[in-house]
Amino acid sequence: LEAARADLGDVLFRRARHVVTENSRVLELVEALRSEDLSRVGELFSASHASLRADYEVSCTELDVLVDLARRHSALVGARMTGGGFGGCTVNLVSAGHGKSFAQAIAADYQREIGKVAQAWVTRPASGSRVD
Repeated sequence: LEAARADLGDVLFRRARHVVTENSRVLELVEALRSEDLSRVGELFSASHASLRADYEVSCTELDVLVDLARRHSALVGARMTGGGFGGCTVNLVSAGHGKSFAQAIAADYQREIGKVAQAWVTRPASGSRVD
């Protein structure tokens, strides 16, 4: 990628850098989850959000505020935007048993800071689908 930087120009280089580094983060996340290294999971989520914001430029103020608010909460493992951005959603990995209180706290803080009502869905991880 670095060898093609001059040919790509700044914007295309940053977009491609996001894709390359995001693919690497996914592989690292798999290993971090397998080894139950939640600190590394949080770091990878933060790096992903930063890359989406700066290199891919698909975040917005509302999403950045949601991620920043989440990072202040003691139950947070990791936070990042998801989807296409531009006012979409964040994914927040939270310590077991804290989902509801986390969602309530973030929603209240978000309304105070942004003046909009946030909607949250508290879910639990499950095995993905597969074909045997």
